[in-house]
Amino acid sequence: MSVNLSKGQGISLQKSDGATLTAVRMGLGWRSAPRRGLFGRRTQEIDLDASALLFADGTPADVVYFQRLTSDDGAVRHTGDNRIGGAGQGGDDEAILVDLERVPVHVDQIVFTVNSFTGQTFAEVQDAFCRLVDETTGQELARYTLAGGGDHTAQVMCKVHRSGDGWQLTAIGEPTVGRTFEDLVPAIRPYL
Repeated sequence: MSVNLSKGQGISLQKSDGATLTAVRMGLGWRSAPRRGLFGRRTQEIDLDASALLFADGTPADVVYFQRLTSDDGAVRHTGDNRIGGAGQGGDDEAILVDLERVPVHVDQIVFTVNSFTGQTFAEVQDAFCRLVDETTGQELARYTLAGGGDHTAQVMCKVHRSGDGWQLTAIGEPTVGRTFEDLVPAIRPYL
């Protein structure tokens, strides 16, 4: 059963049977919002990008994004860049796979971000979501909807962080401005 997350809400990533999740997928999906033009409705291609920033004690340790598809240790992998979105099909347009058992012990947080590489605002995007899936079973665990549009070009979506012997997911949902993950680091800092 999936949980619809609201800003700041956290959930444990422990399975209902008490087992710990071993692999998760953070999926991102979207489509361009139609606009009225001179000759009717049309859409503009929007290139949203998903990134995962790995932190060790508040210090950046690694990053995975469309130009660097795998972390140094191989525990985090990006499936590749999608430059136009999925026309509202409901599936993941970009995904980042995390093998939680392989994440180095010094990495205590993985922050997921979304940015509009082409610079359009989220007001020009619709049906955008970020979701966490148990990669072993395919079950959706949590979903965070990018609702409300707005004049921002990026969002700090959520983080997966160590909690005791397991991991926890916290929805952040902080709108910000930036075209790349580097632009978003100042907005991430308060959530580490």
